[in-house]
Amino acid sequence: MSTSVIRTSDAWWVKNADRATKIDTTAVTTGELLADRAAITAAATSGESVAVEGLTLLSPVTRPCRVVAQMTNFESHVKDSGMDPKTIPLTFFRKSSASISGPFDDIVKPQHVRFLDYEVEIGLVIGRDMPVGTVLTDTNLGDYVAALVITNDVSARDIQLPQTQFYEAKSYPTFTPVGPELVLIDATELARFGDLRLTLSVSGDERQNSVVEGDMLVRPLAALQSLTRFQDLATGDLVLTGTPAGTALKAPPKPVEMIGALLPPAVKWKAFFKRQAGNQKYLQHGDVVEATVATDDGAIDLGAQRMKVVYA
Repeated sequence: MSTSVIRTSDAWWVKNADRATKIDTTAVTTGELLADRAAITAAATSGESVAVEGLTLLSPVTRPCRVVAQMTNFESHVKDSGMDPKTIPLTFFRKSSASISGPFDDIVKPQHVRFLDYEVEIGLVIGRDMPVGTVLTDTNLGDYVAALVITNDVSARDIQLPQTQFYEAKSYPTFTPVGPELVLIDATELARFGDLRLTLSVSGDERQNSVVEGDMLVRPLAALQSLTRFQDLATGDLVLTGTPAGTALKAPPKPVEMIGALLPPAVKWKAFFKRQAGNQKYLQHGDVVEATVATDDGAIDLGAQRMKVVYA
């Protein structure tokens, strides 16, 4: 059975339904907490608790840490982007951990950004150091993936696309909401990863709704096997696993795309973003973004995020 951990400014807690029990630990970082499993177990069996409603929750993944993300890793999102899933390689990019924010914090759009997008994702929290060359298998994957969290890969599309780089566009402060729950899982629960459903709505309008099974292209085992060929990972690091269809950004119609390919880059992007200006799916000031990740039977539930969009 999974254990849900939440974090406030002064403590870590084990969450059970609408109650929370403080963990007796000196851990400050997520990595330190994951090394203190005895304290988590003790709190899970303690009878003393407080109402979760009275707690102000922070991201259960602390910073600094590595934040690594998979790109276009859901078949539906690949098709939405005008690409063929059969031709998409496994690709990673990095985000600054300074972009991590809490599950109920505002998403703040910088003044110079015009097109703010959302991407609900499942985050893998690393539970054991993984130096380059670590051998991962079906039998030991659960030793290295300690927990799952909800994440949102907020993106400034007008920065991302013309520059053909992701780091700046996805690394502004508040561009990686995480939590509310750090859901510690065992190998049996990790085997149900494919049953997880991701949903995201904007001001009550459902935009994303997909189950991992049948949509995610590269699952955690294969992704981490590839990643550890060149990237060290440490306890407490965060790996984002991609988003399904439904983001504001969509590929243009094929005829428009073909014409755009013939234009000089500056002209092409000017025309592209002129069309995007009429797209009301991009996040607007005052929008409320809500996201969930859970199995349909509720056996694994990562909780729910709720963030307000604020234009700086």
